[in-house]
Amino acid sequence: MLYWLSGLAEGGDLFNLFRYITFRAGAAFFTALLFGFFFGQPLINFLRRKQKKGQPIRDDGPQSHFSKAGTPTMGGLLILSALFVSTLLWARFDSPYIWIILFVTCGFGLIGFADDYAKVTKQNTKGVSSRIRMLAGLVIAAIAGAAAAWVHPDALTNQLALPVFKNVLINLGILFVPFAMIVIVGAANAVNLTDGLDGLAVMPVMIAAATFGIIAYFVGNANFSNYLGLHYVPGTGEILVFAAALIGGGLGFLWYNAPPAAVFMGDTGSLALGGALGAIAVSTKHEIVLAIVGGLFVVEALSVIIQVAYFKRTGKRVFLMAPIHHHFEKKGWAEPQIVIRFWIISLILALIGLATLKVR
Repeated sequence: MLYWLSGLAEGGDLFNLFRYITFRAGAAFFTALLFGFFFGQPLINFLRRKQKKGQPIRDDGPQSHFSKAGTPTMGGLLILSALFVSTLLWARFDSPYIWIILFVTCGFGLIGFADDYAKVTKQNTKGVSSRIRMLAGLVIAAIAGAAAAWVHPDALTNQLALPVFKNVLINLGILFVPFAMIVIVGAANAVNLTDGLDGLAVMPVMIAAATFGIIAYFVGNANFSNYLGLHYVPGTGEILVFAAALIGGGLGFLWYNAPPAAVFMGDTGSLALGGALGAIAVSTKHEIVLAIVGGLFVVEALSVIIQVAYFKRTGKRVFLMAPIHHHFEKKGWAEPQIVIRFWIISLILALIGLATLKVR
């Protein structure tokens, strides 16, 4: 919004700053961060009053989790509020990719909110039916995938770009939308599964957002994309503003979510942020790179799939408990130890993902 207002004002160099993506990204970061600091505690107090008993704790979970009983959930509302306010203030509205990503974020946020609300009001860990959540997520992802295919340049429409290989495109044709659905829904659920310890999911999400913010900036700039041998996607540079706002909002939330957490992100935040990462990957034509950068989320999701499949087949378990972060808890690792080590892994994977931009 401020970008357009700057065009109406005669403020010299000060208002001209609003035209630079990098300046607006920095402003979006600080806007979201300050929003989180300012509204974080009031939101937590409100959630405590409304939820009373807080998020229900799984009976079969690690014993250390029972001490967290009474902690309110839906803290993702803080991140999403900061993210939406900051993005709408600082991003350009003529980029269709911003609207696609906001649509996915909002849609999955609503699914997560409904699930959290059901868990809190019924005081059980089941929430909304998994089939309903999956169906709603697939519908949102289908709309986003079709919209992305519609606005992508003709040369890239329905194409799958491969990292490292400079000029290789695979024409998915009518399969592109189903592929985009898998990426978006898969990312949303993978982040959701990762969100099991205080601060575990939010930092890797911010690391992935920072990585894809850089990718979006390069892909959306004709000079940089040409130099790096990337496929140029006009308009995606604005995603940097969204990514910066997500990082600011995430840090504001982490201030209250650091162990011991004063509030949990809940499905409200984890589904929304995971869906956002998937939508960004689809928009920038870097879906496969998301699997590298978000490798931690992939491993968490695979651990659940492997555990369930193996148990159904043999009646035995591969891991002491899934997702895999609970396996390490059962082995005696302290929660901060798991969280920080997973953060380090996420950072390493992000650097590998960035390296694919230059290795061509």
